[in-house]
Amino acid sequence: MLIAGIDEAGRGPLAGPVVAAAVILDPQRPIAGLRDSKLLTAARRQELAAEIRAHALAWGVACSEVAEIDRVNILQATFLAMQRAVASLAMAPGQALVDGDRCPRLPCPVRAIVKGDRDVAAIAAASILAKTTRDDLLDALDPLYPLYGFARHKGYATQEHLDALARHGPCAQHRRTFMPVLQPSLPFDG
Repeated sequence: MLIAGIDEAGRGPLAGPVVAAAVILDPQRPIAGLRDSKLLTAARRQELAAEIRAHALAWGVACSEVAEIDRVNILQATFLAMQRAVASLAMAPGQALVDGDRCPRLPCPVRAIVKGDRDVAAIAAASILAKTTRDDLLDALDPLYPLYGFARHKGYATQEHLDALARHGPCAQHRRTFMPVLQPSLPFDG
């Protein structure tokens, strides 16, 4: 049976899309070094992402954009991205394993696994594809919105990002329903 691992990147940031990936690994071509993307360097994630794309039986990546996140909430937007990632696979999985404790509705049986990105190779592979894709997207947004530093913090609520929000207010890539965006600090007077 074909098993797809599914994970997301970008549920917590204040800006940018949430990205999900689905990966069906080839048991005949194992990929060494697969683990939770947060435990890898950016360079190692990129190397592994290339290997996953080259050697997996199937992989898919999909997003939910900021407007969708604000319209349906981050959990539902994450599930939509996961459904889209699975739908984009070149072959249909017989089962899906999702990192976390909640599952999207899929056309196959699906099971949530807490810390799945640590314990299940296919989920780790999905974690890596989701993270590298999202990081690349935020790098591409950086020159379009140079006041915010997206390439450095990837949209997360760092002090630099919060200071930029307070100074300039939100841009089109900010999630308006997230509290630090909804109620930024008073504008900077300097």
